[in-house]
Amino acid sequence: MNPSKVALLRSLIEASKRLVVLTGAGMSTESGIPDFRSAGGFFEDETRAQRMSDSFYRADPEGFWPEYKAVFLRPEFLAAKPNPGHLALAELERMGKDITILTQNVDGLHAAAGSAHVLELHGNIHAAFCPRCGARYTLDAILANDVPHCHAYTLKGGDCQEILQPDIVLFEQPVRHYQEAFYAVARADLLLIIGSSLTVEPVASLPQYASHAAKRVVINLEPTDLDERADLCFYERQAEVFAAILAD
Repeated sequence: MNPSKVALLRSLIEASKRLVVLTGAGMSTESGIPDFRSAGGFFEDETRAQRMSDSFYRADPEGFWPEYKAVFLRPEFLAAKPNPGHLALAELERMGKDITILTQNVDGLHAAAGSAHVLELHGNIHAAFCPRCGARYTLDAILANDVPHCHAYTLKGGDCQEILQPDIVLFEQPVRHYQEAFYAVARADLLLIIGSSLTVEPVASLPQYASHAAKRVVINLEPTDLDERADLCFYERQAEVFAAILAD
């Protein structure tokens, strides 16, 4: 890894007053979670992708859940732990940096690492909610039955019994926190893009809202459309880049 590039990135982070980090699948692959959209990924199968849609859930919520669990609650997801990149971002925050993390990932690993200000643009697999009464449920409740139902007490007495909806953004649903993410990017003086190919809209458009004065850094194994406008690019594993930055 180029020592001068590492030194420059370290200086950019140290000088930053408002750091925004946008993370994609490449942030999580180093925790053993597969990239759904890469070659051989789950969503190469168009039928499987269609079954992760809002319309499929609404048409057949009971049939939806086995499909959902086969994709998002696989052993790789359930066993995943924060990797050194997640931990490095949390450590920078503990050191006093003002960091907002915008993540496309649904694994909850940024929060698990200790980052406090995380906007999960696509939701989180560790929760579900009742579309009828709004009661919320944890992962334990989701895993307790093949098809999780709501057990909230109703005004009429008894359990609600509505089939739960996972707390992630399904296909056909809008991303979450987009306005807050927009303002965070617009205010940032340093924008780090980590592990994202910047091909999935509308999140892919967020970097264009950064101010002209803001510095832009891309850390991704493959080139992105932002590279030509970036101040610095690393085609390296993000954990290795952060290890170099934090090294004494």
